[in-house]
Amino acid sequence: MKRIELLSPAGDLERLKITLLYGADAVYIGGKDYSLRANATNFSIDEIKDACVFAHSLNKKVYLTLNIVFHNEDIDGVDQYIKKVVEAGIDAFIVSDPFIISHIKSKYNVEVHLSTQSCTTNKYSTLFFKNEGVDRIVLARELSKKEIEEIIKETNVDIEVFIHGAMCTFYSGRCCLSNYLTNRDSNRGGCSQVCRFAFDIENEKQKFTIATKDLNISNYIKDLIDIGVSSLKVEGRMRSIYYLATVIGTYRKIIDACYDNKLTTDYLQEQLKVLNRVANRETSTHFFDKEADYSDQYYTGRQELSNQDYLGIIISYDKASKVLTLIERNYFEKGQDVEIFTPNGDVIKFSIDEVYDEDLNPISVARHPEQIIKIKLDTNIKIDKYSMMRVGVLND
Repeated sequence: MKRIELLSPAGDLERLKITLLYGADAVYIGGKDYSLRANATNFSIDEIKDACVFAHSLNKKVYLTLNIVFHNEDIDGVDQYIKKVVEAGIDAFIVSDPFIISHIKSKYNVEVHLSTQSCTTNKYSTLFFKNEGVDRIVLARELSKKEIEEIIKETNVDIEVFIHGAMCTFYSGRCCLSNYLTNRDSNRGGCSQVCRFAFDIENEKQKFTIATKDLNISNYIKDLIDIGVSSLKVEGRMRSIYYLATVIGTYRKIIDACYDNKLTTDYLQEQLKVLNRVANRETSTHFFDKEADYSDQYYTGRQELSNQDYLGIIISYDKASKVLTLIERNYFEKGQDVEIFTPNGDVIKFSIDEVYDEDLNPISVARHPEQIIKIKLDTNIKIDKYSMMRVGVLND
């Protein structure tokens, strides 16, 4: 049986490497052109080549978003761009425009995945795009489990489903609020996230918003596997390396536990705790298991507190001296309970007994982000590159 794919976002080459090492089977990235995340760092052609070489060395895949709403002037140069990306080694394009779909399928031997921007919500549209040569459909985010299951049964098409991350207030991203209020075209990469603005109401002290809570359907991963979904997609090409490592690493554990018949209630709750701690917004299942309602949105404002759990990224661990070296990200101190989590899924829980600066001078607190810090740690667990240290999430 083909195992379900875990698909991660990657805003740059470092994020791509980290998220693949933490368990993603594939990544989706944006190029410098035609991408819906114009404010992300995004990838040059040379960086796309490097990304594909790295991913393919791990037997993993890279998909490129080409999913803006194309206007006439956007078509100029698109074929040359597609040709360069194909030559760079990309495994699939994520596309929303019918012309771009037919153009790629007629000229290039590469997969085309229909973007969620096309708002596919029924089996007939799914079959239409299947007949046009589309290899995978990324369904609209507004579907229930029952609707997804029916589409899979009736069409026999590879289906991709969003499972985690930000939700658009409008149908799977088809929004023009940004265009009207800030003169930035949300469907050509310029979204200013107007839905998260807090609006004044005349004669009212409380502000009004139409912002949605984030999506989180980690409780239903086994259901998605059982109904035959092909790929589970995490949102967030502009998210931090800590967020991606945590979210992807956690979903990797949940998925593997499903296949190994080890997904107990206690184990799932432990993983949910990790996911909830990394978020700075509340989460919801939205349309998946019910009709979405007022409880899935923020109407009277919200707080998005900066997450301070990420304490540092590991540079090295010397087994002989038992010294851990890291680059500090947030404040921590001697005596604090912390955890190191690694790309292979290990978690090391310990209390910090000895802390030193780069010159091995003892210190009691680490208070300067980007400072090189050394910590005494006695462990036999392998601490790989890109391991990270966080607040003791599982000790609470």
